[in-house]
Amino acid sequence: MIDALDHLSLAGSATAYESLLGRQAVNGRIQTGNVALAFGGTGEALSSMAFATASLDDAQRLLERRGVAVTRNSRLDVARAASHGVPIALVERGAQPAPSPAIVDEESAIAELDHVVVRTPNPERAIAFYAGRLGLSLRLDRSNPEWGARLLFFRCGNLVVEIAHDLKKGVSDGPDHLWGLSWRASDIARVNARMKAAGVDVSDVRSGRRPGTQVFSVNSHTEGVPTIVLGGQRHW
Repeated sequence: MIDALDHLSLAGSATAYESLLGRQAVNGRIQTGNVALAFGGTGEALSSMAFATASLDDAQRLLERRGVAVTRNSRLDVARAASHGVPIALVERGAQPAPSPAIVDEESAIAELDHVVVRTPNPERAIAFYAGRLGLSLRLDRSNPEWGARLLFFRCGNLVVEIAHDLKKGVSDGPDHLWGLSWRASDIARVNARMKAAGVDVSDVRSGRRPGTQVFSVNSHTEGVPTIVLGGQRHW
């Protein structure tokens, strides 16, 4: 039913993200290798996510059979009660669009999205929705007391929807929230240098939590969205 994450909507400026991603906005959108950003959303800084499907008709039938209420116009909007507060839609799409033009060069631009982070107070409820109703593949379920979190990784095309639960806060029936983004660089040193030259406040590149990975934090030009950039091999 769901083939990929089509786009994320942000309540912010395309100009800031041109400097961040190193790609030019076209008609109010910036397309990376696997997901687009659409600007002008409302509400939270990271305001919604839209999944790609080959057939809205088939997706609507399947979602309704699984007890997920949807509203249909040019896309399917999932009822907030079903998604536990996260604005989610499905759009019909064929081939993956080409990335927006790089401002400097491809090696110094962000290649694609590695994962989008959703925070939840109820991880079992999140599993029931994202795996049981949306049909995403749960690839990792890990609790780490050192991080104070339980992390759920759901594969969606060639990226991950990560659901994070704060272990110290316990389980509740509160809403889920779209929270942060982890971008992927093909050459993390060049991307880091290009961002610094563009006036983006970033940390130096450091070793990631997983062996064989590198990471740096982004502290500006994110329009309020917690953001990191990853390099090295994938672990999902």
